[in-house]
Amino acid sequence: MTKEHPYVTLVEKYYQGCNQADADLMMSTFCDDVVHYFTHHPPVEGAQNLASYWVKMQPRINAQWQLDHAVVQGDECVIEWTMSWTSPTKQRELIRGAEWYVFRDDKIAEIRAYYLNRHLPYERENFELDGFPYEARHYSM
Repeated sequence: MTKEHPYVTLVEKYYQGCNQADADLMMSTFCDDVVHYFTHHPPVEGAQNLASYWVKMQPRINAQWQLDHAVVQGDECVIEWTMSWTSPTKQRELIRGAEWYVFRDDKIAEIRAYYLNRHLPYERENFELDGFPYEARHYSM
């Protein structure tokens, strides 16, 4: 893992903010216009909105994120993570996933989260990132 890279350190700082529901700490890692894409709901846009989202979510799920592996190239970093959380059944469980980060001016500009939560009602035709501009970015269509 590229543990010593500043982008990995920034992602770990972001996770610390998420784990502590610390909006100021999270916002210190974001560009003002950060966008977080998910596979199960619309993107969250803006530093304040994203920090507020996790501050509201944290007490509901009592999550603790841990960065497990990271690869950095250019202004992007791809990570694998593990989240320990309290599920709707009130049991502690693990969810594993991956995220793709894009950085601008040494801050997080974009997060694309890929994971499945077996407790969510998935009534979807696919598991693409909701609201992601695939065609505009020249992805296969």
